[in-house]
Amino acid sequence: MRSSESGIPVTGASGFTARGRQVSVKGEPLIMGIINVNDDSFSGDGRIDTAWALDRARELAGDGADIIDIGAESARTNRAPVSEREELRRLLPVVAEFAGAFAGNPAPPLLSVNTWRPGVAERILSVGGDILNDMGGLPDDRNARICAATGASLLIMHTVGEPKVSHGHVTYADILGTLTGFFEEKIAMACAAGVAREAILLDPGIDFAKQAAANLAIYGNLGRLHALGRPILLPVSRKGVIGRVLGIADPAGRDAGTAACIVAGMLRGASLFRVHNVRMARETIAAVAGVTGSARQDEP
Repeated sequence: MRSSESGIPVTGASGFTARGRQVSVKGEPLIMGIINVNDDSFSGDGRIDTAWALDRARELAGDGADIIDIGAESARTNRAPVSEREELRRLLPVVAEFAGAFAGNPAPPLLSVNTWRPGVAERILSVGGDILNDMGGLPDDRNARICAATGASLLIMHTVGEPKVSHGHVTYADILGTLTGFFEEKIAMACAAGVAREAILLDPGIDFAKQAAANLAIYGNLGRLHALGRPILLPVSRKGVIGRVLGIADPAGRDAGTAACIVAGMLRGASLFRVHNVRMARETIAAVAGVTGSARQDEP
């Protein structure tokens, strides 16, 4: 893995496109702030409330979020799935009003929509949204075709099997090799469906169908994924693996561990971080950038 003069590794991609907009990931990584429009998120910070979600989006943007990721269903397998109709009921008003919530803002955050259902993705992206965060692992090309039609970026997360289903104790002989093969296949599928390669982002899926050893191996060997040439997002925030390493059961108490994972990710070339505590993440990134002499290099 090559390194810049600052000591921050050079990743395999300098940016991505979203709805025709060029988004740079050179220099400091981007921050994706999380909003859960559901009342059973693992971190306990969600509400089914459009006004609250929009207020929270403005707050996260003020704290330094470059992207707002909005989801309406807990990913936990011990929570019943919501219907497609209910997911739309929760998401549509927020997405429809998102742009208006940042009227007058010269640099509003990008909007990421977190869903795996093609019916939801198609309806939502017809209203708004810059990124489709597909936590389902792109099992077929339907979500890719929706992104191709709308110009939205496609964020592909690695997982095994269907969402909302427990996959037991999955083990890997070489988790980075598995991820590389998985993403090569999914990138090819998306491109064949019409998605520009420049519009694709990758998420190794921390805690999804992975035990602690696999998660830690991903953190330690992230540089192997840069050969794929696409920006890597790390969803590090308050993850179960942090709780196991630190012995902290309450997700809200894992922000120090989250900060450590951000540092590790930066030193291995991660381009984006998905977090609950945006202010903490921004300060962590700024501290690492200051120590290493790195700074975000936005495109003119």
